Order: sequence, then structure tokens, then C-alpha cells
Amino acid sequence: MTYRTLTEQEINVLENNSCWAEDWNRLKVAENFRPNYFHRVMFYGDIQLGDFEKNVEVSKGFVKHSGINNATLRNVSIGDNCLIENISGFINNYTIGNDCYISNVCTMETTEGATYGEGNLISVLNEVGDGNLILFKELNSQFADFMVKHFSNKPLKDAIRRLINEEIERTQPKRGTLGNSVKIVNTKEITNTVIYDGCEICGAARLSDCTISSSPTNTVYIGTGVICENSIISDGSSIINSVKMQDCFVGEACQISNGFTAEKSVFFANSYMSNGEACAAFCGPFSASHHKSSLLIGASYSFYNAGSATNFSNHAYKMGPMHYGTLERGTKTASGAYLLMPAHIGTFSVLFGKLMYHPDTRDLPFAYLIAYGDTMYLVPGRNLTTVGLYRDIRKWPKRDKRSKDSKKSIVNFDWLSPFSVGEILRGKKILETLREASGDSVSEYNYHEYVIKNSSLKKGIKYYDIALRIYMGAVLKRHALEQPKTKVGLGNWNDLSGMLLPESEEQRLINDIISGEVETIEDVLKRFEQIHANYSEYRWAWTYRMICDYYGITEITPDDAERIKKDYITARRAWIAEIRKDAEKEFALGDLEPEVFEDFLTQLDREIDFENQKLYM
Repeated sequence: MTYRTLTEQEINVLENNSCWAEDWNRLKVAENFRPNYFHRVMFYGDIQLGDFEKNVEVSKGFVKHSGINNATLRNVSIGDNCLIENISGFINNYTIGNDCYISNVCTMETTEGATYGEGNLISVLNEVGDGNLILFKELNSQFADFMVKHFSNKPLKDAIRRLINEEIERTQPKRGTLGNSVKIVNTKEITNTVIYDGCEICGAARLSDCTISSSPTNTVYIGTGVICENSIISDGSSIINSVKMQDCFVGEACQISNGFTAEKSVFFANSYMSNGEACAAFCGPFSASHHKSSLLIGASYSFYNAGSATNFSNHAYKMGPMHYGTLERGTKTASGAYLLMPAHIGTFSVLFGKLMYHPDTRDLPFAYLIAYGDTMYLVPGRNLTTVGLYRDIRKWPKRDKRSKDSKKSIVNFDWLSPFSVGEILRGKKILETLREASGDSVSEYNYHEYVIKNSSLKKGIKYYDIALRIYMGAVLKRHALEQPKTKVGLGNWNDLSGMLLPESEEQRLINDIISGEVETIEDVLKRFEQIHANYSEYRWAWTYRMICDYYGITEITPDDAERIKKDYITARRAWIAEIRKDAEKEFALGDLEPEVFEDFLTQLDREIDFENQKLYM
């Protein structure tokens, strides 16, 4: 925009409206500037003002003309058609976009050394540990998990720190900025904060050294009493009702509310936090905490619903509207207990108020661990056939509130994948080995210090086999019957906070970052996107070999494919039948409305429609 100096007539109008300037020559205005809508304004330093021609909607159905009233401005640039009024303190060193509404604010200021929350080094998983995660506005759950996971790799850590510092230096503004159509009302203090387009801040207490990455289609809302320091908030999120947050990152479409307190923690993609507290917590996609007694501390969570005390508010059967939780493999809870969920997505249940852990139990996925006195009983695979898992598979994709242009964190919703199926294969092998070693007639099997009943072992093998056949048939339906075009994916697979990828691709990225082949943060993020885009081909390579090993063949012929399809249909119907039994158990408890039960059974009856069409798993 081209600016000019004020005319004598314009200065007279401003002075007659009780405006004053330290030096009128340092005040530059747009060509069509009109001074009529400025009253009781004091100008210090260098000021730039746009056009003030339109009305601004201050509340639904209530508009006021743009302009500036009752304010002190110093070194400020203001775009077109803004309304700024009743600034009890001052606005100092700020750039403000077009169509903004700022009212009843005490101070907005940029001071020396502002970081806007970027470059902040925090420690997650260990509240007193060395910093292992650098916050910056383009961070996603994959990159965050990648940094934390490989923190001990010093060459990688140094390279990542250099790339992030270069990115921050390249993109960070020289002073605090407000984008277009920003609304800030009844707020006490905003210091060293960058606020992007469409953000609304209403009644906040303090925002200091923050970046709020709002956008017109994915606006951010900051509500009453919020104190947010040294933090980054991403598109589509809301922080409301006296939340206190320090040294945190909030990803896309997250909700933090009702007095939740967070320190040195990260929250990604659709996480919901209310009432409780988080410290050094890594909350991956779809993490949730609702209760005042919930403390998420020094742990990693994903697809997780924290409850109260030790039982996490979970039940074995969930057909009604109650919440239930899920965890990634190896997740450690705030109480120090570990949950036995190696799968990417899998519900957990804690029975009899006890939950114990031994590292070897993670090899038996989808398992229950039940205490009778001092004896711990392991029930492998039981959770594969519960109503809770069935609902999980369908609910998570529907609960993704992010728009298509606001999905920085990658979330793969496949509940059966090379990652989880690899664990199932290992679990099935363990059970078969136990049976071979002790025979089929014993009543119980000992697995380390745990006991597996004979019936539980047999059912575990059965459930695992059902899952394997469902997986093979579903993947086969998604691909042309041909040899894989790549060998990538043949080995182990990993889960990077929602993204499923071959371990070899993760290692390749490590090597490329250290060697300098990956030169920018954008290159790193694009690599994650490329790996995810190739997920189907990598999965096919892994699955093709897995099918050959399972059926004892060297290649998959049309006859083999037909056999696999029949096994898939049989297994899927067996799976649905087991889920039906689980639902009937819940209904028999007497706490479920008959119409809810009937609706669920009708849904199960329709499952046969999936057998002859493409599926999501």
C-alpha cells in the first residue's frame, strides 16, 4: 500500500476530535484516508493507517463504523476498515491487518527478544529431563514423535535443531502481528504474540510469547480467563474457560477448556482436555481427558480417554453413549502402569481395579490383564471381539474435525495394518509355542509371571487368526493381483503418533537429515507426506509376503485369491458373531435401552454388505 503524509486540514480535524501526535509527520495514511472516525487517539512514533470506510460487526446484527477511539498507539501499522476502541493502556510495536475489531483491551505490545513461542525447547515424557522437543508453528505429531524418539541421536538432534532455527529465522516477523478479521475484546494483555487470520479472543487474561495459527476457514477461539505463555496454538482449536497453559503446543482442532492446566506438553489433532492437568505429556491425535482428578504426566498418549483414579472410567462393554478409551502400544499412564495395547488403535479395560505390566506382555496384543488376589491372568486377543473395539473402528474417522486444508498431523485410521498385524502374528506364535511346549491338556499356561488359562489360550489363537484372515482378505480386495512393485515395507513397521510407516523409511529419513540431503523443515514434512502417500504400496509389499508365509505359497494365484476371499468372509462373520455375543452380554446386565440394543444388532446385520465392496478397516 502507498502511504502519504497528512494534510493540514486532516490534522485540524484530528485535533478537533481530541487526537494528538508526538510528531504528525511520522503519521502516514492511505490515499483515501478520512480523519472523521478518529476520536481521543494519541500517536507516538511511526504510525501507518489504512482506509476507514466500512462498518464492522461487533456482535451479531450490531455494526459500528470503522475507526479508532480512546486509544494510545506507538509504532503501529493498521490496515483497512478496522475498529479499535477503548484501549486502556496502549498498543505498541504491532502490525494489524484489515477488518479487525479490537475493543476493551489493556495492552498489546512487542518487546525486545520476542520469540512468539517458537524455538522453545521443552522436555516431554520426563518432567525433569533435558529438553527433547523444539516447538515451532509447523510442528506436527509425526515430527514431534520423531524428535522425542531419537533424542539420544546427537548428530540427528543437532541437525534438526539447525533446520528448525533456520525455519524460524526465515519466517518469524520482526514484531507482533495480527492477521485479517481478527477480533480481540475484553482482554487484559497481549505481549509478543502473532495472531493469524480470523482468530477471536474474548476475555483472555494474558497471552505472552505465543503464535496463534488461525485461518479464515479454521478459526481459533481464545476465551475467558485464559493465560497462555510461550505456546503455539494451531488452526481450528479453542482454548476457553480459564485454561492456564505454559510452554505448550496445541495442534489442529483441539479443545482445551474448563480450567485445564498444562505445562511443557503437546496436544495434537482433535485432542480434548478439560478440568485436569498435564505436565510433560505427549498427547497424540484424539487424546482426551475430562475429569478434575486426571493428571497426564511424563507419558505418551494417543487415541486415549483418561478417566478418574485407576479404572480410567472404562468398562468391558460399551454400546451406549458412554466414553471409552484407547491407547497406543507401550503407553505409560500417569500412575506408572502400562496398558497392554500394542495395536495402533485398540480399546483397553481395567478390571478389578488393578493393572500391572511386564515388558513381555506387550507381545500379546488386544489383551486383558485381570487380577485375582496375587495371581495375574492374561487374556490374549480378548479385546478383538468387543463392542468397544467395533465402535472405535468407526468412530475415530467421524470425529476428525479438521478441514482438508488443515491436516498437518497425519492420522492413519487402519486398525489392522502391518504395524498391528505384525504384533498379532508374534502374539499368535507365542501362544502356539506355549501350547507345543506344555501340551493341549493342561489347565493353565505360565507366561513369565502371568497365567493364561487353557480356554483363554485357545480363544486367543482363534481371535488372532480371525483378525489375520480379515486383514489379508481386506488388503487383497484393495490391490490388483500382482507382484509388489517395491521392497520397501517388508520389514518391521512403526507408529509415529498416528502415522504408520516402515521402519526402513524412518531410518532413511534419519540418515538423510544427518547427511544434509534433507535441507529444510519443509523437506522433512514433505518426506512424511510422501511416505504416507505410499502407504498402500508399502502395505501391499508387506502383506503379499505375509499371505505367502501364512498359506505356504510362493505367489498368489487367482485360485489362492479366491481361497483367501472365502477365508476372509468366514472370519469376518465369525468376528461379527463374537461382537454380537458381547453386545448380548451388555444387554443382559440390564443397563441398556432395548431400542439401542436393537439398533446395534441391525448395524451388525448390515455388515454383510461390506464383504463384497471396498472397506476401511
